[in-house]
Amino acid sequence: MAADIVLARNPDPDSKLPYLLWLPLGDGLVFRTRDTWPRTKALFCHPVSVDEWPENPDIVERVPVRSCVRRGAAIDLVLDRGRENRSQIVYTKGRGRDMVFWQSPRTRKQARPNVRTPTARAAGVEVLTVVVDSHERYAYKFPGQQVETVTAPLACGDYGLVVDDTLVASVERKSLADLVSSLTSGKLRFALAELAALNRAAVVVEDRYSAVFKLEYVRPALVADGLAELQVRYPNVPIVFCENRQLAEEWTYRYLAAVQQAATDEQAAAERILQPPNTGVEKRQPAPPGAEPTTAQIRAWAREQGFDVPDRGRLRPEIRDAWRSALTRPE
Repeated sequence: MAADIVLARNPDPDSKLPYLLWLPLGDGLVFRTRDTWPRTKALFCHPVSVDEWPENPDIVERVPVRSCVRRGAAIDLVLDRGRENRSQIVYTKGRGRDMVFWQSPRTRKQARPNVRTPTARAAGVEVLTVVVDSHERYAYKFPGQQVETVTAPLACGDYGLVVDDTLVASVERKSLADLVSSLTSGKLRFALAELAALNRAAVVVEDRYSAVFKLEYVRPALVADGLAELQVRYPNVPIVFCENRQLAEEWTYRYLAAVQQAATDEQAAAERILQPPNTGVEKRQPAPPGAEPTTAQIRAWAREQGFDVPDRGRLRPEIRDAWRSALTRPE
């Protein structure tokens, strides 16, 4: 076990931390922890004695270790696998007591993204209903926003907007590792082809584009070229890099809200388009009984009767008198 990290189930049924983590450092370090990897947030770890490691552990995962080195108040851990391979065990203080957290590069950036996302809801949207694909793990919760989430299978993407039982927009969420894996395996091409069938769709990446050029196990140029090729092939499906999970979640909310507003505007425009067209020719309505006629009406009548009437200016009094006489004359 000296060359592996080992995750086992905590045999203590009363503990709120269901897993035990063994680190191959010195004679071994053992922690109680909440999950098997810090995927969405840093995990609190409670250090315990090595003697607490069970004789016959219920092992969940065993992974070979490339490096496990203590540097100051942190332990740098590099696993021998392609994904989820780098993390840190950090010793710190919180609320006046010593604390230990297990964090990955993704959760470390999320902890301090150096930006505060707005709490104001998207313009024109009171409540947004987002359909979350039933296969989505660690789904966005959209905290602080007027969002209702519904879990259901989606034809494509992870987060969708449904209008009148029709999927009108979808967002595919990707971590950088998942993006690279699906790109090199060819799955990303099929995913974008499905998204392109919608009028509005996008792929949101929970990392920076610059991280592509720091990849160690895949040639960065291969990934950059692949992404560029997909954008040329599917220009209506943007691939958006949003630095971290928090900003990717915010972008997804704003994007789907904008689609909902656009769908509302388009429906109103379609109703206007279906109205009978205006030919631009207005029918002259007769003056209501007792109403004073317009100068144009009197001028037109006078010409029909043979009077010499100028094209502009006021009408002579005798013209108006003739008009009134004609109205009162019995037929």
